[in-house]
Amino acid sequence: MSTYKKLLFIINPRAGIRKKDSALTDIILTFSDHGYETIVCFTREAGDASRLVQEHVNEEIDRIVCMGGDGTLNEVIAGCREISWDKPLGYIPAGSTNDFAASLGLPSDPVEAAERAMSGREHHLDIGRFNGRHFVYTASCGIFTKVSYETPQKYKNLVGHFAYLLEGIKDLTNVHSFHMRISMEGHVYEDNYLFVAFCNTFSLGGVMTLDSKTVDLEDGFFEVLLISRPHDLMQLRSIIQALLEQNYNTPHITYCKTDQATIVCSKAPDWSLDGEHGIGCDVNKFEVIPGGIRMVY
Repeated sequence: MSTYKKLLFIINPRAGIRKKDSALTDIILTFSDHGYETIVCFTREAGDASRLVQEHVNEEIDRIVCMGGDGTLNEVIAGCREISWDKPLGYIPAGSTNDFAASLGLPSDPVEAAERAMSGREHHLDIGRFNGRHFVYTASCGIFTKVSYETPQKYKNLVGHFAYLLEGIKDLTNVHSFHMRISMEGHVYEDNYLFVAFCNTFSLGGVMTLDSKTVDLEDGFFEVLLISRPHDLMQLRSIIQALLEQNYNTPHITYCKTDQATIVCSKAPDWSLDGEHGIGCDVNKFEVIPGGIRMVY
């Protein structure tokens, strides 16, 4: 009888800019060195990662590791939550803009990341739920949100962060805003917002960063960033400067923490959940699931 534990390795072969094939053998050998027999599965279309988790859970899987972008991780965690699977999860980033991997401090080398998934420390990370759908690190709407799911994958693979910035600049030529009433932490915030994000990360879409001193991935709260619509170019410049300096104490930026919120919109915008397209409603519910996923890194 084999003494090996079982590991489900889910790979998105289309994600990212790295040539992963050459590292695949070394990754699997790393898993083997730590006593795991590896079941390798490849995704082919959206939703496959969640489906693969659910299909293989009955095989007494001891650990899941996924390799892909933040969207792949999002699907894997959604699949784990669906079946209440609470064993450790590892992540090998291979996307073009891996916001969450950067927040976790994961190495860019896939074999090194595989080693971290085996021998790193276990963390109980908070995750979010937006209108009943789980997400890992950000739910956002407004400028830059469409960038992550509308930029063609081939361009993301070629230019990575720069594709996001270029698409973001095009988006700024039409400055749209949404009138929202957001209730959280006993306060009500109401304005025309250019950008709204509930996040548990240090980086958003590769286009803006949050102060790492204010973000704790395990504190039971998500950070909230609200950017009001500027009335003129001078106000727009001051918002951009404030974001570059991570100075959120300005009239047009609200920055706080919450573990739940109700967002009422006059016209429901689409949302981005970990860079994947999400449908918004007139009334939206957000909540934090404290320690919702066990990750090793």
